[in-house]
Amino acid sequence: MNRIAKVHHYKKKGFSNAKISRMLGIHRNTVRSDLQKKPKEAISWVQSLTTRERKLDPYKETIVNWLSDEPELSAAQIEDWLNEQFNYKEAASSTIRSYVKELRETYGIPKSFTYRHYEAVPELPAGKQIQVDFGEIIVQRALTDKRVKLYCIGFVLSHSRFKYIEWQEKPFTTRDVIRTHENAFDYFGGRTEEIVYDQDKLMIVSENHGDILFTKQFQSYVLERQFIVHVCRAADPESKGKVEAVIKFVK
Repeated sequence: MNRIAKVHHYKKKGFSNAKISRMLGIHRNTVRSDLQKKPKEAISWVQSLTTRERKLDPYKETIVNWLSDEPELSAAQIEDWLNEQFNYKEAASSTIRSYVKELRETYGIPKSFTYRHYEAVPELPAGKQIQVDFGEIIVQRALTDKRVKLYCIGFVLSHSRFKYIEWQEKPFTTRDVIRTHENAFDYFGGRTEEIVYDQDKLMIVSENHGDILFTKQFQSYVLERQFIVHVCRAADPESKGKVEAVIKFVK
């Protein structure tokens, strides 16, 4: 209401819509919309904003619980979890970002960050470790001039340097990551005791005082397959340089 009143006030003073837009830091379309609202209409419109049900309201309590338990969750991770658990695809990513931001402000859940110490991974015996990493590259289709982005995931056995790569034309989801793990295990003839990753949002939610928090779907997979997870910094050659070299080569 305060914004609408200011828009009308400056318009009566003779300012242009573009000038009002710059003065109040709002879009010119918003200025035009506010000028069309008479005082009584504006009051009704503002009140309707507080009572109308939005697309994500049925999941409000669930999202607040997720944020309370794991404050480092990003809006992208919230979107991934909604898709995983409820097959929810109705709201755009920008809508989910705005909704999560509003919930953080309303319930006082700021996004927090924690840090942990890292060390280099030594040379390991056979069957001990697989390193995993992601890559992407823009290429041109052979029969057209259209340029497309391709995405890959790479696995390398730390001892033998045997490698496995999969490419696809869309960004990886948690389901894709789990599927490619199974394909890599089939190719290698088994799995190792531990797997090394960087802090990718597809699997890793956050860290609480050094404890890794996984996305729910990936956590279930780790428990089912019973391998040890080591998480390192992105672009960290000391910890997972073998697989980073593989990704660089295939790209």
